[in-house]
Amino acid sequence: MKKKIYIAGAGGMLGEAFYRIFRDEYDIKCTDKDVNEEWLSFLDFRNFEAYKKDVEAFKPDYLFHLGAYTDLEYCELNLDDTYLTNTTSVENAVFIANKLNVPLLYISTAGIFDGTKDFYDDWDEPNPLGHYARSKYMGERYVRENATRFIICRAGWMMGGGPEKDKKFISKIIKQIAAGKRELNIVNDKDGTPTFTVDFAKNVKLLLEREYWGLYNMVCNGETSRYEVAKELVSVLGLQDAVVVNEVSSSFFNDVYFAPRPPSERLVNKKLDLRSMNIMQDWKIALKEYIDVYYTDYLTENNIYPAKEFISL
Repeated sequence: MKKKIYIAGAGGMLGEAFYRIFRDEYDIKCTDKDVNEEWLSFLDFRNFEAYKKDVEAFKPDYLFHLGAYTDLEYCELNLDDTYLTNTTSVENAVFIANKLNVPLLYISTAGIFDGTKDFYDDWDEPNPLGHYARSKYMGERYVRENATRFIICRAGWMMGGGPEKDKKFISKIIKQIAAGKRELNIVNDKDGTPTFTVDFAKNVKLLLEREYWGLYNMVCNGETSRYEVAKELVSVLGLQDAVVVNEVSSSFFNDVYFAPRPPSERLVNKKLDLRSMNIMQDWKIALKEYIDVYYTDYLTENNIYPAKEFISL
C-alpha cells in the first residue's frame, strides 16, 4: 500500500515538481488557494481549522508545507499578509504534523542570510535583511524548535514550472526575449545558486526515504551570479550573437526592486555532501535541462529556436 503525502501550497513552480516526482510512488493530495491544475483542490493553509480538518481527513504519512509569498516587494508592502502566509501558517503546519505524529517538510530560502560572506553552509547563522527573509526565517526557526520530526530544505534562486508557473528570473528573461528584446540589463553585484525544482524534489525524496531528518542546504552545484546566469541562458537559447547582455548595478533597478537583497545568497550543500546524499546537478546542466523539458513548445511558438527533442523526467 502506498504511503500518503499531503502537499499544502502546491499550486506554484515547486508544487508542480513535487507532483511530478512523487505522484507515481505515493498517494498524494495537493492543495492550494489557487486551484490552477486538475490535480489540485482548494485549501487556504492560513486558516488553521480548515487546514487541520483537511489534513486529518486525508490521514497522511507525511505533511509537506510548500507555499509562501516570494515576491520581495509585495512582502515589504504587505506585512500582515506576509507574516500570516509565511510564518503563522508554518506554525499551523507544525501543530498539525505533531498532532498526527508525522514528519513535516518545510521550504526555507538562501535569502535569510545577509550576504556578508561569499558562501553559506548549513550551520551559518542567518541574518535576514527584509520582511520576506525575516518571515521565512521565523518559519524555519519555529519548525526547528517545535516540530517532532522534520526536513527543512533551503533553496536558492528557483527555476521550474515552465512559462505558466515560473515568475522568477529565468522566465522573466525568456519572456523579454520572446517579446523581441535584444538587449538585456542584468545586475553584476548579486551572487547566488540556482535551484532546479525537479532536482530539488528528487533530493527531498531521497532524504525522506532514508529518514535523514534535519536542516539541509539544497541548491544546484556551482557558484554563479545573476549576470553569469543570464549569459548562460542566452547561450543555451543559441542567441549569444543576437542578444546583448549588459552589466548594471542593482541601483539601476531601485525603483522596481526596492526590497533589500543580500549581495551573496550562495549556499553550499555541506550536509548533503557529508552524508553522500547530494544529487543536485551543476547549475549549467540543470538550466539546460529545464529549458529543454519545460520551454521547447514555448520557444518554438515564439520563433526563438527550432523544436528540440523532449527530455523525459
